[in-house]
Amino acid sequence: MKASVLILGLCVCCPTLCLAQSSGADRPDTIVIKNHQFIPPVLNVPAAKKLQITVDNQDPTPEEFESFDLDREQVVKGRQKIMVYIGPLKPGKYGYWADYHQDSRGVINAQ
Repeated sequence: MKASVLILGLCVCCPTLCLAQSSGADRPDTIVIKNHQFIPPVLNVPAAKKLQITVDNQDPTPEEFESFDLDREQVVKGRQKIMVYIGPLKPGKYGYWADYHQDSRGVINAQ
């Protein structure tokens, strides 16, 4: 109980410390590639804002983040991260896929 109170207190006082400790999938601006799948499969983002999305490839092999809707195509080396800059987006759904494993797909949902 005391440890959880201490951690909660640290997160309140120093939120950047807690963000740095989180796994990528816990952060609202991160898409994780694991086992050639996107996590989460749907990423909700605010509409009408410029965004920086982190794509964190946790697999040992490279993958390509590709989207005609977003006009983006970027390779993510194995066990590395990239930043994808998008927006401002109109409200709607924007599809993307893993070009090297095309059955892996995701959606960015601008609200």
